[in-house]
Parts: sequence; structure tokens; C-alpha cells
Amino acid sequence: MSENVKVAIIGSGPAGLTAAIYTARADLNPIVIEGEPSSTTDQPGGQLMLTTEIENYPGFVEGIMGPELMSSFRSQAQRFGASYDTAKVLRVDLSERPFKLWTTNQSGEEPKYLADSVIISTGARSLLLNLERETELIGHGISTCATCDGFFFRDHEIAVVGGGDSALEEAAFLTKFAKSVTIIHRRHELRASRIMQDRAFANPKISFIWDSTVTELHGDTSLTGITITNRETDKMTELAVTGLFVAIGHSPNTDIFKGQIEMDEVGYIITHDGTATNVPGVFACGDVQDHIYRQAITAAGSGCMAAIDIEKWLKQAEN
Repeated sequence: MSENVKVAIIGSGPAGLTAAIYTARADLNPIVIEGEPSSTTDQPGGQLMLTTEIENYPGFVEGIMGPELMSSFRSQAQRFGASYDTAKVLRVDLSERPFKLWTTNQSGEEPKYLADSVIISTGARSLLLNLERETELIGHGISTCATCDGFFFRDHEIAVVGGGDSALEEAAFLTKFAKSVTIIHRRHELRASRIMQDRAFANPKISFIWDSTVTELHGDTSLTGITITNRETDKMTELAVTGLFVAIGHSPNTDIFKGQIEMDEVGYIITHDGTATNVPGVFACGDVQDHIYRQAITAAGSGCMAAIDIEKWLKQAEN
């Protein structure tokens, strides 16, 4: 038999758990469908579970480990009455209220939850190189966010993979800390805007390796170097870097919502009037609708907005 809930929150990163704190304090008894530990795209706690020390989240002078921060978020929401379901949402029906949600741990064909309202906070995943031990070395020399982790690479030799604006922005930011930054691009021309290219070419700390891809990672507990293979000649070269920033794009975790909610051409959910989607009663927050900032603090802020928006919407819907 399906369970009726007022608020279903899909996702448990900073956005989802902040929304849970606020909706729980508003006595809306949210259920947080937090994902599965074995999943690479829907794991409980979101991307911060793969992050080591966080130094730019306000309130932690000495920094805090990503999993510890997420554990505190979770416990705080639970203290106010939020419930958790350690499962992945497989399918949704947002065509009418109550909204229907099917999960990995349900029995039978009926939806697991019938929700009066939904907050989507499934986040986005950084595209990776799919190399052996890549995930293990995230936070130990490999990163997907220069503004998050650049400070830890002061005086390091760093490589950045990518050829778009994001890669060049990351590289430019990293020159504030690194000895040198090498941009590795699989083509001989960059995809970045001309102004970004001009800035990168003019920066004495930035150099380029063209027509090449990273094919191997070195180091046991932390990154000590990489192997680069030229796509034209197959020549392999080792580069002694202790930092590797992967900037080849992000993909929002929105597959199960396609065809039901308005999205942009990449798949990010479009919101208006705060965090509302084009479906009344469905709200979105965090990286699933933000392809610009992608920070824990901005995700948490939008989670707060979604909770306030949904509380107001429920009051209006009940009248």
C-alpha cells in the first residue's frame, strides 16, 4: 500500500537536507528519499560524500570533512522530525496530485509514496575520465572544483583536463596557488570563448598539451603523476603532477523527470519565482537547477528557498 506524505524530498545533498530541516521545523513531516550507498549518481549525502576537507563553508574556522558536514545536516533534519528512506527513486508520475513515486526498495506495483508536494534535489554529477582508481583519488589529488579545492594545491604542479570555458576558468583560478598549470585537451583547438582563450594564452603560468588524453593515474594514497597519450601518434608521456582537475562538464541527475518537467537543452530543471517548476507543487533546488555556482552554500540556500516556497504553496493549495 502506498504511503501518503505531505512533502517528498528526492535527494540528500546540501540542498535536500536543508529543505528537510526547514520543512521539518514547519511540521510538514518530510520524507527524504536519500539515495543508495552503492549508487554513483544518487548516493546519500550527494557529492560532498566524495570530498575530503571543506574550508569555505561558513562557520567552520578549521574546515570540516565533507561526510561529517552531511552527517550533521542529516541529524539536524532528523531532530526536527524528518524521516529517511535509503532508496533510489526509479520512476515518478507528476501528471496529477498526489504525485506518485516508485523506489528501489518497494514491494508490489503500487507507488511507494503518494506526495502532496515534491522537492527535487537530485543534484548534478561531474563528468569524469573513467580511469582506474579515479573515484578513489577524488579528494586525494583529483578534483572537479577549483574554487572548492584550489587552496590545497599551493605551490603544486597541476593539470587541468578540458577545453571549454569552465576548464580555462579553473586553470586561471588555480594559477593563484599553483607553481604551474598544464591544460590537457583532446583536440588541437579549444572550445572556449575567444576572450577566455586570450587570457589563458597570455598567462605565463599556463601551458598546453594538445591532441592528448589522460590514460593512467599514478599514486597509491594520493596522486603523484599521470600518463598522457597523444591521440595522433599514440606516444605516451608521464607528467609529474600532484593535482588533476577534471573540467569536462556536468550532467544533471534528471533522467527520471524528462518529459514531465521543463528543462533546458542540457537537462537542468528550469525554475521561476524562486524554486517553482512548471508543475504546481513541484519545486527544485541545488545543482539540479543551478549550472553556474555549484557550491555547497548556494545549494543549501536554495534548499531553504524551496522549503519556504513549498510551505506557502501547501497553505494556498489547502485553502
